[in-house]
Amino acid sequence: MNKILEINSLDFSYYTLSGETKAIENVSFDVYENEFLGIIGPSGSGKSTILSLIFGLLIPTSGQIKMAERSHKADETPIGYMLQKDHLFEWRSIYRNITLGLEIHHQLTDEKKEFIDRMLREYDLENFRNSRPSQLSGGMRQRAALIRTLALKPEMLLLDEPFSALDSQTRLSVSEDIYKILRREHKSAILVTHDISEAISFCDRVLVLTKRPGTVKTIVPIHLSVTEKTPLKARNAPEFREYFNMLWEELHDEN
Repeated sequence: MNKILEINSLDFSYYTLSGETKAIENVSFDVYENEFLGIIGPSGSGKSTILSLIFGLLIPTSGQIKMAERSHKADETPIGYMLQKDHLFEWRSIYRNITLGLEIHHQLTDEKKEFIDRMLREYDLENFRNSRPSQLSGGMRQRAALIRTLALKPEMLLLDEPFSALDSQTRLSVSEDIYKILRREHKSAILVTHDISEAISFCDRVLVLTKRPGTVKTIVPIHLSVTEKTPLKARNAPEFREYFNMLWEELHDEN
């Protein structure tokens, strides 16, 4: 597989009046085309900080973040970001929430409108295009937020605990939906999560961070003997418990 992202020796520190707090130290890893990479670690280990650095919301203290050189169209962005909350605005319809990013970037072309219409049809939101966010379930809102992100045509998505605000049953259902959507659209993704089972069932590899300052303790490739892997099917794989115990022990050592 071709490499889409390189992270080399990344350091980042927060500075306050009380002094310096080193969040991450010497973090290095790669992400490949059509790969889902999970990041887990103790609270405060820098998981969300890494996503903010990749997206450009923070500037590294040292180290390098490099996206593979590709020929991007003027109306495409290399990285999309999905946060814990869907951040849909109640005063806009679902359709107008989805088009918001395109409007801000002056990219609401006929081609993009056709893409949004297709996504609404394929992912069961067509009948809710004129609804307000409060009229949708949590899972439907997350699907709408994902379509909004995909409308900007990113090559890779950063997923910062996008299912954490949902109840357990909805969480499984939505992770299944989003997994299938990203696979069909041939996107790479980095998923930050506190949930070991979610990381195993969703991702191709799982990166474990140490406690703060976070550095890469290990990266575990996930190989499950299931056909057409999805998050739900993955949990029934015979290897699932072995991976869970392995990753739990890695985290337990840190805690």
